[in-house]
Amino acid sequence: MGYFFTGPMLLGVLVFTLIPMIFSFMLSFTKWSFVTGFDKIRWSGLDNFRQLFQDEVFLKSLGNNFIMLLAVPVGMAIALILGVIITSHVYAPGAFKVIYFMPQISSVVAVAVVWQVLFHPSYGPVNGFLSALGVDNPPKWLADPTYALPSVMLLMIWIDLGVSLIIYIAGIKNIPADLYEAATIDGASKFAQFRSITFPLLTPTTFFLLVTGIIGNFKSFALVKVLTDGGPANSTSVVVYDMYQTAFVDLQTGYASSMVMILFVIVLAITGLQWLGQRYWVNY
Repeated sequence: MGYFFTGPMLLGVLVFTLIPMIFSFMLSFTKWSFVTGFDKIRWSGLDNFRQLFQDEVFLKSLGNNFIMLLAVPVGMAIALILGVIITSHVYAPGAFKVIYFMPQISSVVAVAVVWQVLFHPSYGPVNGFLSALGVDNPPKWLADPTYALPSVMLLMIWIDLGVSLIIYIAGIKNIPADLYEAATIDGASKFAQFRSITFPLLTPTTFFLLVTGIIGNFKSFALVKVLTDGGPANSTSVVVYDMYQTAFVDLQTGYASSMVMILFVIVLAITGLQWLGQRYWVNY
C-alpha cells in the first residue's frame, strides 16, 4: 500500500529528474543538437570541457555567478536583523511579514519590468531622485556594465528577503524563552543575548537558508533574462543563462550539457563544504 501511494511521485522523479540527469551527463561528452535527432549524436570525449575553460563568455558567466553569491549572506543578514526587530519590538508583526513577503509571490517578470522602469538611466525615478539631490551624473544602472550586476543582486536580495525573514522568525520563536530570562537575570545586554543565544541557536536555520540560497542563486535565469538579457557586454550573464543561449539559440545541446555538469559539480562541492560545517552548529 505504501508503494501504491508513493509510486506516482517516485515515477515522476524518475522520469522528470533522474533520467534527464543521466542523459544530460552522457550528452556532455558528445557533439549534438537536439534538432538533428538521436542518430546524429557523436562522441567527443572531454572536448566540450576543454572548450569550456577557453570560452570567455562561459568564464565570465561563471565569475558573475560567484560574485552574485554575495547577495545570499547580505540578504540573510538583513533578514536576521529584521526578524529580531519584528519579533521583539514591533506591533502587528503579521502585517510586516506580508509586506516583506509580497515580492516573493509576485511574478518575476512583473517585478523585473518594474525594476527596469525604476532604474531607467534617463527617466527612472531613482536617477530622478539622485538628480534632485544634486548628483550631476547618476549611474546608468542596468545600462552600465559596472552597475548592472550590483543592480541585479539588489533586486535578488529584495525578492528573497521575505522567505529568509519568515524562516528566521520561525527559528527565533522556537528558542526557549527561559534562556533569555536567565541571561536577563545575569545582566546580559540585548546585544549579548543576540550574540550568545539567538545567533548560535539559529545556525541550523542559517545553514538551511545558505544552502538553498546558493543553489537558487546558481539557478537564476528568469530574472536575468527579463531584466538585462545577459547584457550589457555579458556583465550580467550567468551559467544557466549561457546554457540556455547555447542549447536553444545556438543549438549546441552537447556543449550546453557540459555546462550543466560543471554547475552541478560546483553546487555539490559548495553544499558538501557546508555540510562539513554542521559540526559547528549550536544546540543547547
